Amino acid sequence: MTKEMDDDPDMPGTGGDASPAARRLKDKKAPGYGRLGKGLKAAGNSGDPVWWDRGHHPHVESPRLIQHVTFHLADSLPRQVVEKMATELESVPPSLRDTEREKRVAAYLDSGRGSCVLQIPELAELVEHTLLHFQGERYRLFAWCVMPNHVHVLFQAKEGWTMSKVVATWKSYTGRRISPFLHQSNPGSAGHQPGCSSAGLVPGGPRVWHRSYFDRYIRDNGHFAAVVNYIHNNPVKAGLVKRAEEWRWSSANGGVASVGG
Repeated sequence: MTKEMDDDPDMPGTGGDASPAARRLKDKKAPGYGRLGKGLKAAGNSGDPVWWDRGHHPHVESPRLIQHVTFHLADSLPRQVVEKMATELESVPPSLRDTEREKRVAAYLDSGRGSCVLQIPELAELVEHTLLHFQGERYRLFAWCVMPNHVHVLFQAKEGWTMSKVVATWKSYTGRRISPFLHQSNPGSAGHQPGCSSAGLVPGGPRVWHRSYFDRYIRDNGHFAAVVNYIHNNPVKAGLVKRAEEWRWSSANGGVASVGG
C-alpha cells in the first residue's frame, strides 16, 4: 500500500479560510503565494503558512494548522449544478460567498446525489483503512466520516507533508480501487466484492473523485469542537440514522470515526 499511495496524479483544491493575519500574509505576497508556487513544496518543512491558489480560492499549508477537508465523488456534483450555484452566488457579498458555497454544496451532497458507491460497506471501509494507514506518520487524524458520496476528515499534516499531498494520495489510492464499481449497473449486488486485485482505473472509465475539495483550517478550540460535532453528526443531518450512536464508530489515537454502510 505504501508505494501505491505515494503515486499522486491529482493536485486538488477549493475552499480555504483567511483570518485577518492570514489575509495580511497574502497581501504581502508571501513566499510561495501564487499558483502552486515553489513555496508550496517547502510548506511541509516549515511552520510558516504558505498560501496558494489555482486561480479560484486561497489555500493555506502549514504543519501547525489543523484542517477540515471534504472531498466527494465526481458524479455527486454535476458541472451544471456548480454553474447554477455560481450564478446564484453572484448576489451574495464576496466576503460571504465561500461560506455560502460550502453550505449549498454540503446540502446537495447530503441529499444523496450520484452513484453513492461509498454506501457499499466494503468501499467505505476501504476509504477508512486508507485514512488510517499513515495515521501518526504523515498526519494526525482527529475525526472522519465516510458518507455515501463524500468524505469528511479533520487532520493535521506532519512536518514534510502538506494537506494537498496527503489528500491527493488518499484520492489516488482509493480511486483506483473504486473505479471498477462505477462501471457496474448494480454495484451493491452479490458477488461484487472490492479487493486489491481491482487496483487500476478502468480504461476510459469515469473519474472517481472530483478534482477539487473543500478545506478550512481550524481557528480555535471552539471551532475545533464545532467541526468534530459536525463531522460525527453528518449522518444524522443527512437522514441516514436517527442518532449518531447508530453509526458504526471506531477510534485510533484519540480520533473518532464514523463509517457509512
